[in-house]
Amino acid sequence: MTLFPISKTRSTGATVALAGAATLAALALGNHLMARRAERKHPPQGAFMALDGVHLHYSDRGEGSPIVLIHGNAVSGDDWDTSGVAELLLRNHRVIIFDRPGFGYSERPRGHLWTAAQQAELLHKALIQLGVNRPVVVGHSWGTIVALALAERYQGDVAGLVLLSGYYFWTLRPDALLVVAGALPLLGDVLRYTVSPLLGWLQMPMLKWAMFSPARVPAHFQAAYSPALALRPSQIRATSMDGALMIPGALALRRGYKDLTLPVVIIAGDGDKIVFKRRSEQLRDAIRGSELQIVPGAGHMVHYLAPRQVAQAVEKVVEAFRRPENGKDDEAGDSRVVKHDALTAS
Repeated sequence: MTLFPISKTRSTGATVALAGAATLAALALGNHLMARRAERKHPPQGAFMALDGVHLHYSDRGEGSPIVLIHGNAVSGDDWDTSGVAELLLRNHRVIIFDRPGFGYSERPRGHLWTAAQQAELLHKALIQLGVNRPVVVGHSWGTIVALALAERYQGDVAGLVLLSGYYFWTLRPDALLVVAGALPLLGDVLRYTVSPLLGWLQMPMLKWAMFSPARVPAHFQAAYSPALALRPSQIRATSMDGALMIPGALALRRGYKDLTLPVVIIAGDGDKIVFKRRSEQLRDAIRGSELQIVPGAGHMVHYLAPRQVAQAVEKVVEAFRRPENGKDDEAGDSRVVKHDALTAS
């Protein structure tokens, strides 16, 4: 005797499948509408250029020696404005800010992996198109990998580096492994348009805490940051792929650190819970003549707690570049550690 007739079982399975498909479709539609609403509320503020098939969003403001700002993951180029760093630098400099491929309003074509080296090549071509000559390049978090790739590949075209909270050496990162599914073709597309944005909303309070702890999340970040923009399927794809490429990106760069001869200032928060300050100490040891500044009480978003310190580091690199031999000391072991009080530096 058959307790559950085959026809009834099949009917139940079909009903469940249809319900699941309807749920996914509803999630996809809701996420699409939310993304379009976020874009209407936060329209692009800069300009666009077409470069190697990429619709690249950027801003180019101010006058003086050029500074290029490269943002990290989970944010876009306007993070430099929200933190106050761009405003400080605009007093004396021409400031160029890019949305990296897939972030903000820059496209991320599928024909490339968009490794740090490929992103550096794209930005190098963009700087040539803009007529930017030997800028100081400032990178935060994932942006430091791009900044270092730019310096290693085109050292003669870069005046110096200021690196904030960067991932410079391979180490196990469980969070990087978790995003691999979102970077996969097909499966990643389904997740990005359905489940991933919902999970992102649920995880957002913890993400913000991890970004800023041990400091509090600043009110001006809360007011300006748009989770809806960050959780658009297109930006989730970029975030996932960059997360998956972070470890190989650091591995590809490490052998070139010893060959960098340009001025470098490294800044890290002593309480960074995303990339421990030990990575910055290692980079200080690897790049001869570099300076490491530790900011007490700061986390991963060190430029929010100490924007003036970041601006002062840029000025230091500009002056070092202008000095003979880039201001480098010929004595070995010139690398230094400087501790700053973020309360007075910001």
